[in-house]
Amino acid sequence: MLKALVLDYGGVLTDPGEDNPAEPPLLTALREVKRHGLKTALLSNADGWWQPPRAFDGLFDVTVLSGEAGLAKSDVGIYLLVARKLGLEPGECVFVDDLAVNIRGAAEAGMVGVHHRSTRSTLEELEILLGMALRE
Repeated sequence: MLKALVLDYGGVLTDPGEDNPAEPPLLTALREVKRHGLKTALLSNADGWWQPPRAFDGLFDVTVLSGEAGLAKSDVGIYLLVARKLGLEPGECVFVDDLAVNIRGAAEAGMVGVHHRSTRSTLEELEILLGMALRE
């Protein structure tokens, strides 16, 4: 059973979507996942100086930045670190990224990977995996 949603920032959370919504669709989905009691994490290859936008305050249980962790996606160790910080097994986490190499790293660590190609396809896949509606 999946208990956490782990998202990349650039290319995933920043994707404005196809239908010109008020906020990026994956951000809306993140709020819904959180509302249903799942854990959430932000995983980014950003340096240690970057900080998530203030709009994200309270949305993530865990934030892991490569510049602070000393590991980078697609290193298996960074996915294991995220799962450990969430207090979960990697297999209880679904990870979304726009780069296939990063999805392969997550899968090697035991996470379920979703390759983000469009907001529509990513949301469809997450709805199936998580068993909940994520779109309005």
